[in-house]
Amino acid sequence: MTDTRFGSELRRLREEAGLSLARLAQKIHYSKGHLSKIERGDKQPPPQLARLCDTALNADGRLTALAAPQGEGVRRRSAMRAGAASVLVARAAVSERNPGAATSATPEEGASLTFLRSLFDQFRQLGQVAGPRAVLPALTAQTQAVTDQANRTGEPVRQELLLLGSRYAEFTGWMAQEAGDSDSAQRWNDHAVGLAEAGGDRDLAHYALVRRALVTMYAGDADTTITLARAAQRSSAPPRIRGLAALREAQGHALDGSEAPCRRALDRARHLLSRDPGDSGAPVIGTSHVGDPAAMAEGWCLYDLGRPAEAAAALDRQLGKLGTGAMRSRARFGIRRALAHATAGEIDHACEVTDALLRSVDVVDSATIGTDLRRLHRELNRFATHGAVRELSPRITASLRPAG
Repeated sequence: MTDTRFGSELRRLREEAGLSLARLAQKIHYSKGHLSKIERGDKQPPPQLARLCDTALNADGRLTALAAPQGEGVRRRSAMRAGAASVLVARAAVSERNPGAATSATPEEGASLTFLRSLFDQFRQLGQVAGPRAVLPALTAQTQAVTDQANRTGEPVRQELLLLGSRYAEFTGWMAQEAGDSDSAQRWNDHAVGLAEAGGDRDLAHYALVRRALVTMYAGDADTTITLARAAQRSSAPPRIRGLAALREAQGHALDGSEAPCRRALDRARHLLSRDPGDSGAPVIGTSHVGDPAAMAEGWCLYDLGRPAEAAAALDRQLGKLGTGAMRSRARFGIRRALAHATAGEIDHACEVTDALLRSVDVVDSATIGTDLRRLHRELNRFATHGAVRELSPRITASLRPAG
């Protein structure tokens, strides 16, 4: 049976705002006929349309909530994610109660550690310009090699190697997620936490919550994303980890259509990230290629909040600041930028931006970037007769096909 609650509420809010159906359609760049079918209950609204209507009618998230899927399968998946979240929260708390003692290596051992850290930085750079399936075999082997070396080495260098191994494992998990294997990503994330705890690290267990929140964010699970991100912020982790957690919370609120708490989380993130002391000699936690993560996340959030024109302008500014070696980051935020321009009705510009990115998208072969590329393809297909869309659509389809 078709759920007519959204359509009824949309009509009520539209009439209360004094907008005709044609005027609302013009504001959100959808056809009058499409909106009419939704108001009558003949069609169910896609999430982005609900967010656009929320913003246009100042509905404060009410339409987004009505458009959310209500099926038993969704509830079951949310319960499973909540269970996973509670395990990670508990593990982080245990880690905080049992910190290890910090140690340093001898000069000879320090040279070896410096090399292994340098190699880790090279792997991260390789991950920016190559697909995860190309990086994962060597990265997995190197992660195991560092762990094996730690198990054969005495203190104090053993602890340093375990901590470095935890960073390798965490990055391996990220590459697994980019390859589309969320289960493997979580196993590597758990392994990273175990190595960090063995090495006396009291922070990576909290960062694991941030990483897990990224998985649930891409799955569209706003509630679990917010729960995990808030747990990480309640910890005694360094400001950078708590700042990254606040960014993830903001993205969760944006998914939920809740603008005020989203902006508060962004402000909190800016404050925490401004307290990051910077160069500590250890590998950077989180992105090392985006100079202003809070500004980039704000552009990301504005799209989910139903403000595509503002999102496009914000992402336009931030994309110009990325270095030439940040291919994966440029593709990730560039596709979201193109999606924002398309949703704002700037079809020619969206096609131009996408056309310039597709070769990079093919090279980095990212499952998470593919999420937004599919959304962009659907958005552009609403204008299938547009010349630029007709020309670009087959190329997007080819980029969405699995590699090999």
